[in-house]
Amino acid sequence: MLTYIARRLLFLPVVLIGVTLMIFVAMSFLSPYQLVSTYIKSPEELKNQSLDDLVRKYGLDQPVHVRYINWIKNLLKGDLGYSVSANMHVAEAIAKRFPATVELALFAIIPVILGGIWLGTISAKHYNKPLDHLSRVFAIVGWSLPDFVFGLILLMVFYGVLGWFPPGRLSMWADTIVLTGDFVRYTGMNTVDALLNRRPDIFWDAVRHLIAPVMTLAYLWWAYLLRITRSSMLEVMNKDYVRTARAKGLTEKVVMNRHVRRNALIPVATVSGSMVLGLLGGVVIVETVFDYKGLGLLTATGAQQLDYTLVLGTTLFYGLLLVLINLVVDVLYAVIDPRVRLE
Repeated sequence: MLTYIARRLLFLPVVLIGVTLMIFVAMSFLSPYQLVSTYIKSPEELKNQSLDDLVRKYGLDQPVHVRYINWIKNLLKGDLGYSVSANMHVAEAIAKRFPATVELALFAIIPVILGGIWLGTISAKHYNKPLDHLSRVFAIVGWSLPDFVFGLILLMVFYGVLGWFPPGRLSMWADTIVLTGDFVRYTGMNTVDALLNRRPDIFWDAVRHLIAPVMTLAYLWWAYLLRITRSSMLEVMNKDYVRTARAKGLTEKVVMNRHVRRNALIPVATVSGSMVLGLLGGVVIVETVFDYKGLGLLTATGAQQLDYTLVLGTTLFYGLLLVLINLVVDVLYAVIDPRVRLE
């Protein structure tokens, strides 16, 4: 087990270098004058110096390998450039918006994974029965329905008609309290900070704003995980060792939990890893529909305003997340299936 994890960790720097090379190649399609924005430290530089001076200052007229090395040096310093659309440094903008996306992901991931696996298990156990057909219809509708359509329906019903779950992250009165000096920011996540500040009213207001986007994400991912879990479990249920377990007189509950579900979780772990990446990377459409100011909405705003610095910075951040989450998924493989460790 430790050897398997060590091999994956040793391979990690190679993958990270590959990610930076891909981002740098994408940057190479931009002109030196467009790339200047990824190097400037503040908007005052644009006012005090010409673009030609800035190109020479940051070495954008030098050979490709020299520019790549200089760019890597800036990354190691945490310098991702200045974002005009966010009116702050890219690293600062990511640090400010990422906790909001983490908060949304934390509230969504547990019901999504547990609900999807549970629904898929129930569907597989009742194969070709009414409950199975009902769950398949549920999955087909959920996977076919665009997330922005379902999100707009929830927004119209639960906010426009009922007034229960408003968009945004906080109501105006709660946001005013949070922005004052009396409310201490510990994590950037409204629910956690509200509990740490002993403000249950702000906590409940933050939860009200999370319910609708979490419901949107949960339904869409439930549908996908249900299909993956159901297919994987049906395949495992036809294996010889499952028939042997039943022939030995084991109860159906023991057979399903110990022999079927565990071995069916490998493809589910892969999908779950991709889902976590999508949530932490910022669910652009859902955050835009509900005006939820997370990393996804930040990236969408930067793309709309042609903010190259912001888009490249968030893309690099997404790439790093992808590498780290894939590492965690590989380790989960070894935990779930011992055969992976032997390979």
